[in-house]
Amino acid sequence: MNRAIDFFLSSTMRWLLLALAVVFPLVVTSEYLVYVMALAFVWAIAVYGMNIITGYCGQLNLAHGGFFAIGAYTVAILTVDHGWPFWPAFAMAGVFGAVFGLLVGVVSLRLKEHYFAIFTLSVGYIIYLLIDKWEELTHGSLGIINIAPPEGFGLVDFTETVPFYYLVLAFLVFAIWVTRRISESLLGRTFRAIRISDDLAQSLGINLMRNKILAFVISTVYAAFAGGLYAGVVRFIGPEQANFIHTFDMIAYLLVGGFGTLMGPLAGTLIITWLTQAVQGLEEYRMIVFGPMLVLLVIFFPKGLVGTFLSWRGRRLARQAPRGTREPRTGASEPAADQSQGARNNA
Repeated sequence: MNRAIDFFLSSTMRWLLLALAVVFPLVVTSEYLVYVMALAFVWAIAVYGMNIITGYCGQLNLAHGGFFAIGAYTVAILTVDHGWPFWPAFAMAGVFGAVFGLLVGVVSLRLKEHYFAIFTLSVGYIIYLLIDKWEELTHGSLGIINIAPPEGFGLVDFTETVPFYYLVLAFLVFAIWVTRRISESLLGRTFRAIRISDDLAQSLGINLMRNKILAFVISTVYAAFAGGLYAGVVRFIGPEQANFIHTFDMIAYLLVGGFGTLMGPLAGTLIITWLTQAVQGLEEYRMIVFGPMLVLLVIFFPKGLVGTFLSWRGRRLARQAPRGTREPRTGASEPAADQSQGARNNA
């Protein structure tokens, strides 16, 4: 069991997952399954953004799905109504995500705990109402169709499922790499100190507002870029994409995978996506089966799949360490990261 956990958390496992992702379209005969996996990767990018503000910084943002919709609608409006190519519109999605994230963050992050969550829930609902009612800009309930796909510059056709799959995979790998750099940097340790306690962070000389706003803006940029990719692959967007239910879906992905871990967002997104696909044939009974399965995952893995494994491994390494070299626990979100260098590389 210990060896299995060590392998699951090792860098070898990550390289194996990347290899499996690369060969997935080559061994799967169903184009539909490749399409489902590509969409799962898109959502995983958005979940990595939520992990920055909620998992690392400890601020529950319930408007994250709204920023996903802002990115999607930016690409849709610029390409369909103004004739922009996809890539400039995609870049503007990130810019708008950052700008709106900054504006909302400056106002909302002065609030604490559930007040912040309630405020961002209201922001998400306002975004939904604006998209649904502002017909001159967003086309209202009719949505926007024929969104321009990413240009392949004559080298590749991204309207095909498999090329787009590899494009999204490349963005996902980049998002994971950036998240790891943040996690292992002073900035990541600053975020985790804020998550533990505002008073602790202030006693260490950390500027709370500046770092909370930075975490919020980074997370909204992730969400906006993911929304832009979503618009490029689906090529239709409507108000339902701004529904706050998507935010709660992303929270569920983090619950299953593990808040504040590197691979938790990906693990949770893939597990729930494929569990949903597995019970889809049950039609109206699928939620009766899927609901208890999700509850059991949360019960047996209270810190998420990756987070629970990190905790198990951290406790084992602490027991094995010589008594004189043990360090007191600091209360960080990933116990293994406080106990050994190897666990820190996987956190």
